[in-house]
Amino acid sequence: QVQLVESGGGLVQAGRSLTLSCAASGLTFNMYTIAWVRQAPGKEREVVAATETTGRHTYYADSVKGRFIISRDNARNTARLQMNSLKPEDTAVYYCAAKYRGEADYRYWGQGTQVTVSS
Repeated sequence: QVQLVESGGGLVQAGRSLTLSCAASGLTFNMYTIAWVRQAPGKEREVVAATETTGRHTYYADSVKGRFIISRDNARNTARLQMNSLKPEDTAVYYCAAKYRGEADYRYWGQGTQVTVSS
């Protein structure tokens, strides 16, 4: 049974930092691209960052480029999203998602963690 469990969300003031963690189990972690996906009320889901299987290549949405850093530890089956210089518009539920290498869609999702940035 595959599980992705996020942690680290919370309430933070604008300009501060927060780090989200994703702990994976039940899958061969180093065979999956890992992404952080957020969804704010009334808005479409947005992939904010992703890392391919080795961690050497990453993707960032323009909205977070230069502020967020995604990383993974294949030995520990974990991924992190370091979020710096947070803005109120970063407020959303953040999900950890995994897709098998070569596949188009994310197959597995965590339950999500709320991030709220106050102005």
